[in-house]
Amino acid sequence: MNYTSLSDYFKSTYHTKVYKLSLSSGCSCPNRDGKIATGGCTFCSAGGSGDFAAPFTDIEDQLRFAKEKVDGKFSKSIPKEERRYFAYFQSYTNTYGDPQRLKGLYERVLQEPDILGLSIGTRPDCISEEMLGILAELNRKKPIWVELGLQTIKEESAKRIRRGYELPVFEETYRRLKEANLTVVVHLILGLPGESEGDMKDSVSYLARMLSPGDGVKLQLLHVLKGTKLAEEYEEEPFHILTLEEYTRLVVDALRILPENLVIHRITGDGPKSLLIEPKWSGDKKRVLNTLNQAIKNAVREESPTA
Repeated sequence: MNYTSLSDYFKSTYHTKVYKLSLSSGCSCPNRDGKIATGGCTFCSAGGSGDFAAPFTDIEDQLRFAKEKVDGKFSKSIPKEERRYFAYFQSYTNTYGDPQRLKGLYERVLQEPDILGLSIGTRPDCISEEMLGILAELNRKKPIWVELGLQTIKEESAKRIRRGYELPVFEETYRRLKEANLTVVVHLILGLPGESEGDMKDSVSYLARMLSPGDGVKLQLLHVLKGTKLAEEYEEEPFHILTLEEYTRLVVDALRILPENLVIHRITGDGPKSLLIEPKWSGDKKRVLNTLNQAIKNAVREESPTA
């Protein structure tokens, strides 16, 4: 079992350590403002899945704030002028708004010499032809990644979490993005209520067949957070919460399914501890990452041919 992590990709492409800066574009979401629905997806917090992003202020202030948060992770041997970043517009739907305003915002970030490219989180039903043209134009200057929240291919689950679009919408948008030569990163949530391990693996297998070499996948553990519709649902009728052992097994199985030519951007995620209801074990990030990484190493060792 071999896979390419985002860290591996950055090192092989840029030959240096690269960190992502979480920024805000000031966009809303059609699943919140009434165009599709209100309240957002059932799992989504008030921060729009960007609880660790910089607050929406002047972009220079955001960049400064975000760099201060990650600069401590760099080796002291790397001077500030040599540090490199990828800007990540994470919260809400970052192609949902005035295309020209967003173009100006994204161009401003790309002007920074230490910014290698942009990763733009959005929905597949929120990329107009004008916005697609802007993304393609920016991509000719520096790499642009478009992150799509698919979460699951099971339509029953998609309705339950109030995703707001059906699978053919994702497929058509993916086709358009690839025709524009854009890199696509797809988010999957493992542990959605009512889904079996087989259902989750079906979503992984779908992406293994669908995505092109160089595209990415983010595997996300389901978090039940305070203030969400999912929290209300869990309180009224508790559903199964994955154990660390179950989640670890699912991640290892997913990495076996996904081809090596895809980039694995994430193997888990962490919600704010102040909002976390379940799974409580996910609050110990160090333990979670150590468990996952050890299980992956063991799987690689077991599957490696013996001398």
